[in-house]
Amino acid sequence: MRLHSVILAFAFLLPVAAASQAPTQNSAPLPPTEEQIKAAAAMPFRDPALPVEKRVDDLVGRLTLEEKVSQLIDRAAPIPRLDIPAYNWWNEGLHGIARSGFATLFPQAIGNAATWDAPLVHSIAEVVSTEARAKYNDAIAHGNHDRYYGLTIWSPNINIFRDPRWGRGQETYGEDPFLTARLGTAFVEGIQGDDPKYFRAIATPKHYAVHSGPESTRHKANIDPTPHDLWDTYLPAFRATIVDGKADSIMCAYNAVDNVPACASKMLLGNILRGDWHFQGFVTSDCGAIGDFSSTEGHHYSPDFASGSAAGILAGTDTDCGTEYLKLTDAVHKGLLTEAQLDVSVKRLFTARIKLGMFDPPQQVPFSTIPYSVVNSPEHAELALRAARESMVLLKNENHFLPLDPVKHQAVAVIGPLAGSRIALEGNYNAIPLHPILPIDGIEQEFGYDHVVYAQGSPYVSGGELPVPRTMLRASGDSTVDGLEGQYFSHPGFDGAPEMVRIDKEIDFDWAFANPVQPADTTNQAFAVRWTGAMAVPVAETDNFQVRLPFCYPCGDKVKFAIYLDGKQLEPTAPPTPTTSKLPPSGRNYGAIQHFAILFADTRPHDLRIEYVQTGRITGAGLAFEWSPRHELLQDQAVAAAKKADVVIAFVGLTPRLEGEEMKVNAKGFSGGDRTDIALPDIQQQLLEAVAKTGKPMVVVLLNGSALAVNWAQQNARALLEAWYPGQSGGQAIAETLSGKNNPAGRLPVTFYTGVEQLPAFDDYSMAGRTYRYFKGKPLYDFGDGLSYTTFAYSGVKLSIRNLKAGDSLTVEADVRNTGSMAGEEVSELYLTPPDSPSTPKLALAAFERLRLKTGETKHVSFHLDPRTLSQVDEKGTRAVIPGSYKVSLGSSQPDGDLGSAAISASFTITGSKELPR
Repeated sequence: MRLHSVILAFAFLLPVAAASQAPTQNSAPLPPTEEQIKAAAAMPFRDPALPVEKRVDDLVGRLTLEEKVSQLIDRAAPIPRLDIPAYNWWNEGLHGIARSGFATLFPQAIGNAATWDAPLVHSIAEVVSTEARAKYNDAIAHGNHDRYYGLTIWSPNINIFRDPRWGRGQETYGEDPFLTARLGTAFVEGIQGDDPKYFRAIATPKHYAVHSGPESTRHKANIDPTPHDLWDTYLPAFRATIVDGKADSIMCAYNAVDNVPACASKMLLGNILRGDWHFQGFVTSDCGAIGDFSSTEGHHYSPDFASGSAAGILAGTDTDCGTEYLKLTDAVHKGLLTEAQLDVSVKRLFTARIKLGMFDPPQQVPFSTIPYSVVNSPEHAELALRAARESMVLLKNENHFLPLDPVKHQAVAVIGPLAGSRIALEGNYNAIPLHPILPIDGIEQEFGYDHVVYAQGSPYVSGGELPVPRTMLRASGDSTVDGLEGQYFSHPGFDGAPEMVRIDKEIDFDWAFANPVQPADTTNQAFAVRWTGAMAVPVAETDNFQVRLPFCYPCGDKVKFAIYLDGKQLEPTAPPTPTTSKLPPSGRNYGAIQHFAILFADTRPHDLRIEYVQTGRITGAGLAFEWSPRHELLQDQAVAAAKKADVVIAFVGLTPRLEGEEMKVNAKGFSGGDRTDIALPDIQQQLLEAVAKTGKPMVVVLLNGSALAVNWAQQNARALLEAWYPGQSGGQAIAETLSGKNNPAGRLPVTFYTGVEQLPAFDDYSMAGRTYRYFKGKPLYDFGDGLSYTTFAYSGVKLSIRNLKAGDSLTVEADVRNTGSMAGEEVSELYLTPPDSPSTPKLALAAFERLRLKTGETKHVSFHLDPRTLSQVDEKGTRAVIPGSYKVSLGSSQPDGDLGSAAISASFTITGSKELPR
């Protein structure tokens, strides 16, 4: 979804009021009168004892055409005469409830996939929907019906991460249909809950279908997948979340499939979704997708918005995230569709709202009493830490270099631009963490502040900006405490005592609907922050600084900002600019930039004061104090730090401002949110090589949302840890993994290639030569790879039967023993090798389980393979169990992989064939 549509919606969406109220076009509907409230309470649609269908029929039967149309956009208007409040269908909860204040932030979805732990993903989703309910309950109590406070969660993203260049692949569960289906289904079930009558929230698998970049062409691209690839790769996870997970919503994609926009495709939404899969819920469009039907930069499918809106409804897209469906009144009058056809979508939407308990007495809805206090609760924080720990993937550990030896490695150099990066914890579509633990924080806490020396080393990309590091900031001119003193006031001024005082080591905050202190006037959300202390630059020269402010700055004079050096207010070198730098917001809710060029004649500490005042609620809030230093300066600092240390920990990788959703990125190797190269950014690679020349042993920690071709690091680093975008506790999880408190057991959910030369063209959707199932080369790391600090052995493989008839199930059993000297977790991966044919994969994941074993402990594993798991898809797209010889392999990774324990295998045969339902 395009983030800028958040802004556009507020500008262009006008509530459609009931005819009886007849307000002017630019006015909000009047609130219901006491008589209307009393009358509505006695109507059948308010009666929880009636069947849902009868309630919906009663409600929709009372609506005018205009009222019906007003319900078919994401910002559904209130209907005061029936005491129906407004409802905004758009909420985000990919890895934490997003954009509505502080919330528990879990690892990005790709990191959760690396846990290979379906029960954990289920628990994460339970927390996401529980916090969503808590925020919804609080919002309703305060009359807040805004976006991001509803109960329809537009997650999970279960598109297949077929190519590492796709910027949004970080939002997915990786490249494998089976793993994605299992984790996606667990997430859906966790979001929706198991109450027999009410949903805790509604999950929305997306983007249906055949959607995975490029971002730059997504609004007009047409994909013509082969029938085999469609049914073998692109649809299985959607089928699983709908058929098995019972998702009550689904989002259709921007792109066209077989020359029809996905949101207008009767094949996808009718024949397959509602026909083959018997889907009973509602379909929402991606934001602006309906407009793409007739846009000059879109599909040229419909001549105008009225025609495009009719096409969407008739195909089965019930909600338009946008404004185009407001033309449906005209479409009905023009005969493009009937009001009865419109009713089908309206009824689906009110069915969902009734099943969420929105029209029932609160005391009858079990989730209506969830208090706001559950948000960021200690239990939720502990789960976020567990998820971060489980997501760590150890890819290299030369001669058992890790865990770090506390005797040999007493002095630790932490280098790299990702070590102090908040955004590298978050990923995109993120919750806003209340107490994020940066990697440098985790290392200092785990190994001791006095044992750590820190240097940024490089920007993220050549010429780019990054937060002013804590090493340049002091609480006062003569202090040794890193950071500035932050004084937080609960009113928009600096008179009186601050509500909170703390040391902020970096000035880098995202406060989108998340005030750092509770405002004195909760209806106005006004506050102020003043940071004081000192700043000392490493070299006497002119340095370029910038302050990143809310995108709307000055937001109608609601935001005021000033920066003072040695008591003198600094003037910006240019007026505030929208974000057009090398590192645009990409999901951040702030981005106007003030630039400052400051000449420092010396390197002594200079008094620094930064003031931020917000006098009212704005769509996004936040502030970041950044700089753009010479990369030679940063690199020299890192080399100097390495020379003082016994070991170097280098934090390198990507950020969600480089890879993400449809955004401008002016940097080598990046384009429009996607990547054109999968290597580490040049400037970071140069940093690693420069520091390596010191001869100090190096551990490389990657923070990123997609595979990186870290060929040099694989050859030269002593150890390599993949940490993804690890969430609010990522710094702690990384540090504990390096120290040995956390024994890593994560596995790659994607293939790490050696370079783009191993990949087909990005816009080629054929699966030939892609992912571990069809790639014939030798990658840098295999899907499923991951090491441990202990060792495991498999034995006693047993099949329930060795000669199956097509349609039978198979059980595979074995024993797993921890043969090492540490307790640890193991991911048992079971792969199926089918008979060789032009359409079958070389092998495919068929089952997995994450286990915890003490030293010397043995556990028995048992996997049930049903006919669908044993089936294959032919060139025509037909799924069937086919005859022939098969093999199953069970181990720590793929059977011929270089990492993990040796796999054990067994063979069996299937006779006959059996076609399976689509």
